[in-house]
Amino acid sequence: MKKKKNYTMMNDEDIKEYHNIGKKPGMKKSNKYNYMEGKQITDPDTGKRVYEISSYRLPSVTTILGATKNTEFLKKWKAKVGEEQAERIKNVSSARGTSMHKFLESYVTGVGYDDLTELGCQARPMANKIMEIGLAPVEEYYGSEVTLHYPGLYAGQTDLVCSHNGVETVVDFKQANRPKKEEWIEDYYLQIAMYAMAHDYVYGSSIQQGVIMVCTPDLYYQEFKVEGPELRRFKHKALKRIDMYYDLMHDEKERTTPMKEDDFKK
Repeated sequence: MKKKKNYTMMNDEDIKEYHNIGKKPGMKKSNKYNYMEGKQITDPDTGKRVYEISSYRLPSVTTILGATKNTEFLKKWKAKVGEEQAERIKNVSSARGTSMHKFLESYVTGVGYDDLTELGCQARPMANKIMEIGLAPVEEYYGSEVTLHYPGLYAGQTDLVCSHNGVETVVDFKQANRPKKEEWIEDYYLQIAMYAMAHDYVYGSSIQQGVIMVCTPDLYYQEFKVEGPELRRFKHKALKRIDMYYDLMHDEKERTTPMKEDDFKK
């Protein structure tokens, strides 16, 4: 006589546990801040990246910094390696960085992600190195891939807002082809300063520090921290760059806008 098998119904918790087998639990999430959503688009008139937030369009942080930076070093590098090679290196770095960011976002939020491409296989251990060292002091996070804006001025997306060793912190993840010297990364600090100003203004917070976590393909990890008077100094420098950007945009608009008859009567 065949022995009857006993089947046990799985409840909702069992099913949830089954589907989470092999997945990382993610980091502890705090709902301290209720973040607004924004949409990143390319402005059809200017071709520049902008954010659409509450029906307003604001230039991105990277657009502002890109338009106002000293490009002499970049020009010399392109002349040295050639335009074609420079473009190839830029595209590979960008794709690898995107994959690394997705692995890190997946780790923070506990959502599954994989990338089996050649670049993905390079990016995974880079992300793991940042998880292992950089994210170890993070007790909880408030938001991942958070869209931030300063009304009327700019918007952008920061990688992580969290409590880092008990301090409210903006974190940016970076991939680099080779180790960075501090004098090369001023725009990274300005980016952090702009995110901190936007967060404080809109959410009434007091972001006290920024941490930039960098990893190279050969898994060399670097961390750059900015806080206190240094963070205030970069906020002032960022405001100057924002002013410069809007001056440039005003000049560009005047050059491309035909004069009307009434303009001659003023």
